[in-house]
This record gives sequence, C-alpha cells and structure tokens, in this order.
Amino acid sequence: MNKIQLAKDVYYVGVNDRRTDFFENHIQLPNGVSYNSYLIVDEKVALIDPVEVGFIGQFLANVRSILDGRSVDYLIVNHAEPDHSGSIALLQKEFPEMQVVGNAKTFAPLEAFYGELQNKKVVADSETLPLGQHTLQFFTAPMVHWPESMVTFETTTGILFSNDAFGGFGALNGSIFDDQVDLACYEDDMCRYYANIVGKVALPAQKAINRLSALGIKMIAPSHGLVWRSDLRWVTSRYLRWSGHQGEEGVVIAYGSMYGNTAAMAEIIARGVADAGVRNIRIYDVSRTETSFIISDIWKYKGVVLGACAHYGSMFPNMALLVHEIEHFKPQNKMYGLFGGMSWSGGGVSTLSKHATEAQWQLAADPVEVKGAPIREEDIDRLYALGHAIGEAVKKTEN
Repeated sequence: MNKIQLAKDVYYVGVNDRRTDFFENHIQLPNGVSYNSYLIVDEKVALIDPVEVGFIGQFLANVRSILDGRSVDYLIVNHAEPDHSGSIALLQKEFPEMQVVGNAKTFAPLEAFYGELQNKKVVADSETLPLGQHTLQFFTAPMVHWPESMVTFETTTGILFSNDAFGGFGALNGSIFDDQVDLACYEDDMCRYYANIVGKVALPAQKAINRLSALGIKMIAPSHGLVWRSDLRWVTSRYLRWSGHQGEEGVVIAYGSMYGNTAAMAEIIARGVADAGVRNIRIYDVSRTETSFIISDIWKYKGVVLGACAHYGSMFPNMALLVHEIEHFKPQNKMYGLFGGMSWSGGGVSTLSKHATEAQWQLAADPVEVKGAPIREEDIDRLYALGHAIGEAVKKTEN
C-alpha cells in the first residue's frame, strides 16, 4: 500500500466498502462507503478510529505497512457504533499492550457489544494525551450522534478527527482529499449522510461546530468520506446551513400510488410548481425510491408535497414509512401541501394531515383529495393550484 500522509507522521489507513448494500441495513449505498482510520507514528503510536470488522484483514495490512514492526500504544475510540468499533476485539489480540482510549461514556456500549475490554484509559473533556511531537486533545460531543461521541484534535498539525461529523457516504475512489475530487458530485452523498445520520441531532451538531471553531482547525478527518484539507469552509458552511434548517429553493413531491392515479396527480402538481418559477423539483414514488434519498432532499429544499392514495381507511403503506422518518428526523421550516386519491372511501389525505400537523410545517394550500382519476377539469385545476401555491410560497420564503 502506498503511504497516504495527512501531515508529518500522520497517515490514512482506512478501507473502502463496495459490497455492503445497505448502511445500518436500511440505507442504500449505491456508491459504497469508506471506513476511515488514522495512524500517528511518534514516540508513542496512536490509532484513531478502527473500522468495521468485516474489513479487518485489509485494515491490519494498511496499519502494518506504516508501523514497520512497531506496536500500537493507544487506540482512540471516538464513537462506539459497530461500523467504527467492530474490530476492537481483534485489534486487542493483535496489539495486546495497546490501551483503549475513550471518555466516561465510551466503555459501557463497547463492552455491551464486545465483552470486557482490557487496558482501558478514560479521558476527560479537553484532556490531552502527549505522543511525543504530537499531542491529542479530546472533546466530548454528546449526541453527535450517540451519547458517548467525541472528537480528537491533534494540536501540532491542527487536524480534527471529527468522528461522524463532516462525513459522507460514498467509497473513496482513489482520492482521499477534498481537493482531489469534484465536490459538486460529492454533495448529494454528503447531504444524504447528514440528513439520515446526523440530522436527528442537528442542534447538538451545531453546538459542537461552534465550540470547535476556536481550535484553529487546519484539516478535518472524519470517520466516513473525504478528508478536508483545502476548502474547510465548503463543508462547514453546509453543515451550518443543514443544522440550521436553512432550506434551498426547491420542492420535493413524494407520493404513494396503487394504480397510477395519485402518480398522475403528482405530475399536475409539478407543473403548477414549475409555472410558479421553481426550478428544483424532485418527484419520488415512495414504492421505488429508498426513503433515505427522499429524506435527504426534504432536508435540502424548502417545499414538500406529500401524496397518498387511500388504503383501507388509512394511507398507502410505503408513505407511512416516509412519514415515520420525517417525524423521526424532524426537518423544520418547510412549506407543505397534501394530496391523494380515493375510491370507495378516503383516508390517505386525512391520515397525512394528522401527521403533517405534528411536524409543525407551514401549510401553503388546502389539501386536495380526488375521487378516482384526475380526469375532471375541476380536479385538475385544484391540483395545479396546489402546486402553484407551493411554488409561490417557496419563492417568497427567505432564510
């Protein structure tokens, strides 16, 4: 393996995962994901963040290629979730004298997963750990995105090992650093990662960003995705915007349709949105698009239109999953509208209305429910007007 150096004595030793279909077994990974790990070789050797256990072979090969026969003195565990920590037990067998470093809340979940750990070292918030020429400083970041989460700052180089913060989906295609890729192509995977992993804890994330801004950070090295060394403002500005629920001008139309009638309604609504001057319009069939992609765009854009046909007095089942995720992640400051179809009884729109009220979004137009197909002029006009009203509301709304 060619040595990938972040700074003097600081190396990237992570791995790419192109074989897992679903992150956490429910979020699609069409572009894979990276499990990032870092090694500091000084008078003492520190390994920062291990990787998912299925990649232990490649990971150990990467680490050994840098160590040149030396052992690891410290394993820094910024986060106990198994995609980070899964290889800890095997690492302890490989390096039996290695100390496992975490904060006061780290070891309870670790030992729940892997049993009792040896050589534990508990560090306090802001505590430092000298390695020689390098010094690590630890900052707790609770609920970014688990209670035990922390970040590690290397004071000599100014590198922030940021845990899940500032990360993204997507395997690293030979390029490790931000200045080696087209960031416009990377943004969607990063936004989807934020919306579905960190978005639930937007306020703690924003507090953590504000707290860490005084450190003089020169590089950000997350646990997934690119290492940020050239344009830190690109990634931090997006995190501040997303955590502040500052939506961009655009409308997401997501629908559930059994026989295509509610789908046809979505097309009419989209024309109304477009005629209001909105250019970014995303239409999703909830039966065909995995929920994480829809949640990502709902987080990103100001306008949301949800449509569901009736299904045994309630709403279309796949829409119920999307609504559950909306309630779970709580994106805010949205202009919204509702629509749907019915045949012998309703239930889709009325059920959506109950959930939408709980979301505390701003209703831009009255819901539209159509019996049968949208073939009558008055129904077409109502659907078009709904879309136009949403579009106008989004155009008028300013962050």
